Amino acid sequence: MMKLLQTRGAFAALLLLFFPAFYAPFTHASPSILSELNAPKPRHLPLLKSALQRPILNEKQSDLWTPLDDQGWRPCVESTNAPSALPEKSEGYLQVFLDGGLNQQRMGICDAVAVAKILNATLVIPHFEVNPVWQDSSTFMDIFDVDHFINVLKDDISIVKELPDEFSWSTREYYATAIRATRIKMAPVHASANWYLENVSPVLQSYGIAAVSPFSHRLSFDNLPMDIQRLRCKVNFQALVFVPHIRALGDALVSRLRYPNKSEALGANYLQETTDVVDKDSTGKFVVVHLRFDKDMAAHSACDFGGGKAEKLALAKYRQVIWQGRVLNSQFTDEELRSQGRCPLTPEEIGLLLAALGFDNSTRLYLASHKVYVDYYVGMHSDIFVSASPGNMHNALVGHRTYDNSKTIRPNMALLGQLFLNKTISWSDFQQAVVEGHENRQGQIRLRKPKQSIYTYPAPDCMCHA
Repeated sequence: MMKLLQTRGAFAALLLLFFPAFYAPFTHASPSILSELNAPKPRHLPLLKSALQRPILNEKQSDLWTPLDDQGWRPCVESTNAPSALPEKSEGYLQVFLDGGLNQQRMGICDAVAVAKILNATLVIPHFEVNPVWQDSSTFMDIFDVDHFINVLKDDISIVKELPDEFSWSTREYYATAIRATRIKMAPVHASANWYLENVSPVLQSYGIAAVSPFSHRLSFDNLPMDIQRLRCKVNFQALVFVPHIRALGDALVSRLRYPNKSEALGANYLQETTDVVDKDSTGKFVVVHLRFDKDMAAHSACDFGGGKAEKLALAKYRQVIWQGRVLNSQFTDEELRSQGRCPLTPEEIGLLLAALGFDNSTRLYLASHKVYVDYYVGMHSDIFVSASPGNMHNALVGHRTYDNSKTIRPNMALLGQLFLNKTISWSDFQQAVVEGHENRQGQIRLRKPKQSIYTYPAPDCMCHA
């Protein structure tokens, strides 16, 4: 959370609406945020006051928690061809170096498997670069169950955890020091299958190994064989599972959210417990809110978040350092950006959205904004998922929950931007507009269009119409 953006005050406004049912397990790591919760500085004070005084309609809440109807689509990731053994001889080893955050790396892993299949190459478990924003040095094996990954894909491609000794020289450091014949540095964004066959296959045949870096977003979403598309989804939705200790922590958090009374009784021992012995009739429902509101997103949006001159100077400096001052949105005014839905929602605004939709302070709410692995896991197991603004985490979970037919509320950014610009709107008009504007944004299947990601829109490539 960014101090200059006065997020602490806005965060407090969110808590005012939903405390005590709010649950963020890592909030204790940020005492400076909690110490200022008694001085919120909301930007939409009339709406906030009305939200705190609004009557709660049980009928509306019941509709809110109703699961999605069966939409007639089923997961469909197996090959359309008859099962066959892998080719006896691999063309060589394929290495990829993945940058970005976890969800960008996740997409890169899926693409790497697909490229290995296209090239008949043996995939080396991908290398994760240290992200300059998140400073996360975790490896693939720190995050994902590598044995499960290899086993699920054993009939599709060959995978090795590390290179054999004869290729041990092919490291990240080796490629950082000079131009190397085995490094593919100029792979275009959204490259075609033919591009890899024409440019990477010769390197594999000559040297027995090829390293593609950078690799993020380096495979097209269009004009690929159906089997390759389905393989990408098989990786994303079946092969990539978190390591046991992440799953255990995620299960414990989900248990706390579903059975809060039991969790309080267990105290510090809740991690060792399971929910198997709990009366299923007492199961509670909960919503996960992904509140991405960090310096990187705020600066790139070029929006004004009410922090005054200090905020503007800080964000301008950050834009200069990261993007040399070149941000597309900078050509628009704040009002234009908000009316077009280009500004991320603040904690205060996401709180008002939730209140208008029917959530209240009895709602069990998990705030996903810190520990990305657990956040993803809990987000996948929630009854409802809401994201404050588009981004890689939003896209990944929207796609995964679509695949599972789980309710996911996608904020109508343009509508909300226009509503929040109206400083005289009444609570009843605001609520009516919000409810009507989100009736068809709660997880309904949206078919992928050209150039769109199969990881966000898995139908129809990776889902079959029953």
